Amino acid sequence: MTDHPFRFGAVAGQAPDADAWTGLARRVESLGYSTLLVPDTLQTLSPFTAAAVAATATTTLRVGTFVLSAPNRTPRAVAWETVTLHKLTGGRFELGLGAGRPDAERDAAALGVRFGTPGQRIERLSETIDQTLDAAKDVRILVAAAGTKLLRLAARKADTVALGVPPQTTEEQVAAKLDELYELAGDRFHDLELGMNLACAGAEPPEWALSRFGRTGTGILVGTPQEMADTLLRRRDHLGISYVSVNAQFLDAFAPVVERLAGT
Repeated sequence: MTDHPFRFGAVAGQAPDADAWTGLARRVESLGYSTLLVPDTLQTLSPFTAAAVAATATTTLRVGTFVLSAPNRTPRAVAWETVTLHKLTGGRFELGLGAGRPDAERDAAALGVRFGTPGQRIERLSETIDQTLDAAKDVRILVAAAGTKLLRLAARKADTVALGVPPQTTEEQVAAKLDELYELAGDRFHDLELGMNLACAGAEPPEWALSRFGRTGTGILVGTPQEMADTLLRRRDHLGISYVSVNAQFLDAFAPVVERLAGT
């Protein structure tokens, strides 16, 4: 059980031009989503730049990275970018960090930086958080975590913990991860905002999405708006998950759920 209110994010990283990107940002805001979140890959828009442009086109929408691959940048560079965006957005920027998804090593090679071992990447993530908070103490930090070492780091230093699990992960498996986080976080646990990402959502998700992501699991939410809302309410009651992000391709299909639950 948690007393954190629901909030919702839309994850997007592609647009043909500035008009399309700013139009998307305004639509995300108008539909009641809290955040527009930009992934960190060389096949998508540069996350800091895209977040800045989205912020200039909106007034209340928060913007963030989901999630920045900490090994691909120096901690000081991330802190510099973050404090700049934090100031220029009026505090609307949220820094989402991870230790690098499986294909982030290829991006690191293309950028000419050393990816490092798992232990080195976690250490880089920890240092990035420390330097960022030294530069902007009140910036909100999200850490994507699944394994024990990352969960331990997130338990100590994050404001939001996003469970980095595949869409097919069952609620029982999610509960086991959160039990582990509870043990690691101790007294901090109830202060943590818990988040999960939906790969697809809606009454009738397209076949390509179901084929790609699967038909069952916590990352696939299918049903009427009320059925989806009821599922999320139950998950918040049983698991404590209150921050839900969704692939922006399902922005409109999921909007009725946002209308029902955002801020409650």
